[in-house]
Amino acid sequence: MTYLVFSLPFLVVGLVVFGAGAVRARRQSDLRGYLTAWAAATVSLLVLTVVFDNVMMAAEFFDYGTEQISGVRLGLIPIEDLLYPLAGGLLLAGLWQLLGGEPVRAARIGSGATREGGE
Repeated sequence: MTYLVFSLPFLVVGLVVFGAGAVRARRQSDLRGYLTAWAAATVSLLVLTVVFDNVMMAAEFFDYGTEQISGVRLGLIPIEDLLYPLAGGLLLAGLWQLLGGEPVRAARIGSGATREGGE
């Protein structure tokens, strides 16, 4: 089994949960905030994965068998390695939204607004 085939079920589950979260965010008129927060978090995860997996592979902490990867690499890492943080970002954003996490709101700089409780 290749890493791509192994990753697909996780990606599909992540997409389904993310889609359900997007529907809920749209109903709450917060779809833009939902997508923006997801994109920022996912880009961060992808960048960190590329950097640290390349460092770990360069240090020979681990390697992928050539039979299990597509052969397309980003530096030293196979491109399939990016499906894990992508699936994680989709799944976590969707779960946060579905479980009632606080909506993402733009901070009003200089407005003097404070959180409840005087903080």
